[in-house]
Amino acid sequence: MNNNRAAIRRELESHLKRATPGRGVRESIRISQVADPLDMTQQAAEREIAVARLDRDTATVRRLRAAVDRVDDGTYGICLECEEPIAPNRLKAIPWAELCIRCQESADHSRLKAA
Repeated sequence: MNNNRAAIRRELESHLKRATPGRGVRESIRISQVADPLDMTQQAAEREIAVARLDRDTATVRRLRAAVDRVDDGTYGICLECEEPIAPNRLKAIPWAELCIRCQESADHSRLKAA
């Protein structure tokens, strides 16, 4: 099991390296003055996209770090909601999954109702 745990940890850390926002994303958020209104609109749109990407990447990094912590404390692969095992195929597709598919669908449905 320790071998498997180490392999899972390595995979999560690999995902973590790829998901960590780079300096380039942060630099693209910087505001610079331009005279042309069309350029200003274009830059604003590019900043919005960069901010959304940074938010998404930051959330993924947070989930990956939490998954590494779960590997370390032995709770990786256990649903945080119902405490049942998460399907191996789900973990293969989304290694940082916190919820089993049933609980994830329920959470998604609740989020949609709230919106």
